[in-house]
Amino acid sequence: ANIYFMASRGATTPGKPSSFEPSVWGDFFINYEPQPLQSCEEWMRVRVIKLKEEVCMLFKGCNRAVRKMMLVDVLQHLGLDHHFEEQINTALSEILESEFSSYNLHDVALRFRLLREHGCWISPDVFDKFKDENGSLREDITKEPRGLLSLYNAAHLLVHGETSLEEAIAFARHHLKSMRGSLKSPLAKQVKRALHLPLPRTYRRVETVHFISEYKEDEGHNPILLELAKLDFNLHQHLHLKELKSMTKWWKELSEFIGLSYVRDRVVENYLWSFVVHYEEHFGLARVISAKINVLLTIMDDTHDDHATIEECQMLHEAAQRWDGSAISLLPEYLKRFYKELLGNIKEIGDEMATSGNYKIAYIKKQVRHRYLISSTSR
Repeated sequence: ANIYFMASRGATTPGKPSSFEPSVWGDFFINYEPQPLQSCEEWMRVRVIKLKEEVCMLFKGCNRAVRKMMLVDVLQHLGLDHHFEEQINTALSEILESEFSSYNLHDVALRFRLLREHGCWISPDVFDKFKDENGSLREDITKEPRGLLSLYNAAHLLVHGETSLEEAIAFARHHLKSMRGSLKSPLAKQVKRALHLPLPRTYRRVETVHFISEYKEDEGHNPILLELAKLDFNLHQHLHLKELKSMTKWWKELSEFIGLSYVRDRVVENYLWSFVVHYEEHFGLARVISAKINVLLTIMDDTHDDHATIEECQMLHEAAQRWDGSAISLLPEYLKRFYKELLGNIKEIGDEMATSGNYKIAYIKKQVRHRYLISSTSR
């Protein structure tokens, strides 16, 4: 949603048709009934616990830095790293502190990427060993497509001023494009995805979907990791679909009550934004709260952008700053129901947050008021 708003002096009735495209989802998720899981959910969860214990044993069996890096990388690709944060942090600390003198481009780039992804500083000078006397990357490394892909992804974790990594990106992109037709699956698929969107910038759950199907093609794949990834993904997907159904029902009831036909139906997209940040099961409350807040902010934006007069925006701003049921008298008739639902939903969210003890409703109220302040002062 936009932060900068254009003044609108159109009709001030709620019945104005929306100028936005209708939702592509319609009532799909309201009527959707998730398919039953292939196995009993209780059995799946017990099996996950067992497999996680076996993965912990894999960490204990990794004595070399390269094996630790490979395990961490696969867990991240498979979307399993959230189960092993302690083990991964320990492994990365050991990798950072241990001597590493490999001349394998893939291994050097993988180490660079993993450490930077987890907030550990590592100099781009580690790639100097792959340069010629003129300071350019040597042409012989183009014979290693896997290493070149690893370099390409790693270099995208550059910071401002790291020209050597900018040059590495251009070098790797050029050669990866030229060899696309000669690569075999699954490497060919991974190169295609990276050229479209480098790994550090991609949406991880989409990467997980791709990688689960590709990992089984790898002759050296670990069946424990593959089974765990499939179980974990299916359990999460089942949960997310149930949340989407509930969110869509909430939105349908809200939109029918407030009767503002000019607002966008973007509940699925707003849920997706929250899902991108908090896909793990234990973030269910944060995921739903964030989605609902974004829906309410979307209504605010559409009111300011596409419908209300400047005077009505100022009324809404004043009511938001007061944040009290008595302020409803300040508003035009068509916004009264929305304001009532805004207060009611934020209160309900606050009650849910209070039971968890991990969130502060005051922060949400502050952000909503701040959003109104930005809206009103930018018109």
